[in-house]
Amino acid sequence: MGVERHVLALLSAACAAGSAIAADAESILEEVTVTATREAARLVETPASVGSVKGADLAADKPSHPAQVLSQIPGAAVAVTNGEGHTTAIRQPFTTAPVYLFLEDGIPSRSTGFFNHNALYEINVPQAGGIEVNRGPSSALYGSDAIGGVVNVLTRTPPTKLEAQASVEIGEHGWKRALVGGGNGYENGGWRGDLNLTKTDGWRDDTGYDRKSGTLRWDHFVDDSTLLKTVLGFSEIDQETGANSPLIRGDYKHDPTRNYLPIAFRKVSALRLSTSYERDMGDSLLSITPYVRDNSMDLLASFALRFDPSLAKTENRSYGLMAKWRQDFVPLRARLIAGVDLDVSPGERRENRIDATTRGSGASEEFIAYRVGPRIYDYDVEYRGISPYLHGEISPTERLRLTAGLRYDDMRFDFDNGIAAGAVRTDTVVTRNGASIRTTSFYGQAANTTVSFRRATPKLGATYALGAETHLFASYNQGFRAPSESQLFRPSRANSHAAAVALAQSALELDAIKAEQYELGVRGVAAGVSYDLVAYELTKRDDIVSQRDPVTTQTITTNAGKTRHRGVELGLGAPLVRGLRLDAALSYAKHEFVDWVTDRADFGGNEQPSAPRFMSNARLTWTPTDALRAQVEWVRIGSYWLDDANTVKYGGHNLFNLRGNYALTPKVSLFGSVNNLTDRRYADSAQLSSNSTPAYSPGLPRTVIAGVEAKW
Repeated sequence: MGVERHVLALLSAACAAGSAIAADAESILEEVTVTATREAARLVETPASVGSVKGADLAADKPSHPAQVLSQIPGAAVAVTNGEGHTTAIRQPFTTAPVYLFLEDGIPSRSTGFFNHNALYEINVPQAGGIEVNRGPSSALYGSDAIGGVVNVLTRTPPTKLEAQASVEIGEHGWKRALVGGGNGYENGGWRGDLNLTKTDGWRDDTGYDRKSGTLRWDHFVDDSTLLKTVLGFSEIDQETGANSPLIRGDYKHDPTRNYLPIAFRKVSALRLSTSYERDMGDSLLSITPYVRDNSMDLLASFALRFDPSLAKTENRSYGLMAKWRQDFVPLRARLIAGVDLDVSPGERRENRIDATTRGSGASEEFIAYRVGPRIYDYDVEYRGISPYLHGEISPTERLRLTAGLRYDDMRFDFDNGIAAGAVRTDTVVTRNGASIRTTSFYGQAANTTVSFRRATPKLGATYALGAETHLFASYNQGFRAPSESQLFRPSRANSHAAAVALAQSALELDAIKAEQYELGVRGVAAGVSYDLVAYELTKRDDIVSQRDPVTTQTITTNAGKTRHRGVELGLGAPLVRGLRLDAALSYAKHEFVDWVTDRADFGGNEQPSAPRFMSNARLTWTPTDALRAQVEWVRIGSYWLDDANTVKYGGHNLFNLRGNYALTPKVSLFGSVNNLTDRRYADSAQLSSNSTPAYSPGLPRTVIAGVEAKW
């Protein structure tokens, strides 16, 4: 805890110094959020934990990965897997589970059931207009998956006159990137386009990728009260991926560029198109947003190579509509929003077993080649969702504002299997150290069926102004997550026909995971220092675990887990002296198993793995003139357990990063960054391998990137 005490001491000093130049503080009192209620609202009248990264900061920092900016929000962190892949921790352990909802301008980037934990690489984050993170359950507005939090990436507003900018940058490990953008305005609107072209060799063996992403936005005012906004976004990613490719401790320490999983890869294609019609009639507003999405991925998953190796192609398309009516009332500043979300998303999975060639053994076994084997999954599945919701606000007094909401989700998966019900048997050959080893596997197959989920989700909240600069808030929120397509219809491999059938049947009987959260917070400005402090307790029930059926003795998946997540989060912004500013995001949380009995043991009472108690980000920014900006950043990830049994710990790490911008002329500027300034060896993730050997995924070493940007 020594490092944590130093962080808190530093922030206390900053608060004491802040009163010197209170006029320069970026006040939280004027902040506006669009994510917590789907409407622009003052943050101090929003009973939710919302943090943001401003568009200006994204433009200045030019992050090469979302992890470099999202940790600036209290209680939020992202860890690199490989390339721009990521795991996320928002009031949850670092996880790839579908407990987060990712949006672009308020529209989910993927449909329920087709979750991708790497969703942020499908969005053009470096050229976004900002990011908002609503921490905790938000299913009363957004439906399934919004348990840990909602991440909303905002597009950039078109300019009012002709403008353009372009930047090129190079860095170590073959890093090259060009960011090009521009737009123009006209009498009744404007447009903006941005293009991101990235290529890197990767700092570890066989971890390079190519990326092409773009965003096009067109705003057109039909008249003074009616706006049409069209957004087109796309990403194409071709990535060699060892994912986080964990290493045994010796290689992690002395040969971190090594990659045990070089055959893995992923090719991603994502396309989104929406047009919103919004008519503002003063005290009322009508909004209608039809959209389409198209997502596909070819994946040879590194994380499954040791127990369920396969090559999969998944595709899904979406046709949706988001509609709402807002009515404001003069008495008590009352507001009522009624809306409905419609989503029809057909998808498909074609998956083959692979025969791998390996060398070595145990946790350091290397996968060096493969041959495509028989088909193990071949199905179509269509998701349909109808979700009406209500949101209301009222102010019984000038200082008190109350909110309430309710959403009802009616969801259905229609499943059409191209393989007969039962189980597929595969006899594959693994070549290990030159010797051929034959293995038999079974993959459970469900019959054609329909699986439905229905859930009503409420929320309650209140804000109270203690004074002009101090605001309290409290809230109660529920959340839920329907099982994903792969959890329902793609059970894991089994060692026998009976076991495979049992897994397939139990998957169809899965129910939604439920969550509820209580939180209490205070935000405001004191002595020129902006602050946002919140405490929360989040409980998840009916989580999905693997257990042994007491009657059949077969391993099944079932809803039997309960976890509890308690924490405190603090955001601070403090001017120190003129031109020097300190910003910080801190969180302390404990993530526990309450009821967690699996086919291995009872882990109730233990802490969850990959769940650091302490996370922090502190940034000292120096802007002596309009032409110069320099920033040093300190990122702290605390220690965490590697396993459910709490037997082995990763000790955590401290990272220091440096960023800078210098304007040579009003139109030409230089920028650069040094990530991991002290060249510390650290792990982006750590876990126990199948034979209980600790394995560590090494994080980026010291890396320098530099570039030039022109504007005209």
